[in-house]
Amino acid sequence: MSRKPTSGKVRTAHDRLLPYLRSVGVREAPVLSRLREETQALPMGQMQIAPEQGALMQLLVQLIGVRRYLEIGVFTGYSALSVALALPDDGRILACDISAEWTAVARRYWQQAGQEHKIDLRLAPALDTLDGLLKAGQAASFDLAFIDADKQNYDGYYERALALVRPGGLIAIDNVLWGGAVADPTYQDAETVAIRTLNAKLREDDRIALAMVPIGDGVSLAWKRAGQA
Repeated sequence: MSRKPTSGKVRTAHDRLLPYLRSVGVREAPVLSRLREETQALPMGQMQIAPEQGALMQLLVQLIGVRRYLEIGVFTGYSALSVALALPDDGRILACDISAEWTAVARRYWQQAGQEHKIDLRLAPALDTLDGLLKAGQAASFDLAFIDADKQNYDGYYERALALVRPGGLIAIDNVLWGGAVADPTYQDAETVAIRTLNAKLREDDRIALAMVPIGDGVSLAWKRAGQA
């Protein structure tokens, strides 16, 4: 959930197919469409996840029976609202962010959608919130976690999310392709290096099963193996 490298790449087949994909492969609720359009007009609008990512997250919620969802990085609330709409009425979301300005947009749309009662927004540094959850005995209590915040803390978010998600639960990590910069050794800025380093770590982490999906800006799905604390 921060600026990613941009390039002057030519329009690809994927770019040409994207409108078609969204027209037949995504069932975007009208309230999500309105939120996406408002966010796209913001100066940092490119930080929003793609609608096809929201659709994937909704399907994952239903596939693994999510009732407790942890979100690290809210921005204007598209991902949290996508999940909230797929959760049962007694499902709950704990959402971490530091921006009152951006999350004010999120709150407005959560309320419009009648989903605000499902979402506990914590405005504080996410590492502090996550450490507080662990100290409060909430390890292995979440079914799904989504990481989409400041990239230099991705490893810390991942380790805490792995402790907070139950065995058989799932962690989704956004921006793992980072506009292609992770595959280009000329990019050595701190954010790119942090993502590249985490990608390599996940590849070797036997606590999880892993799939990196080229959707949006890349999403890694890490399934916490049974038997992991």
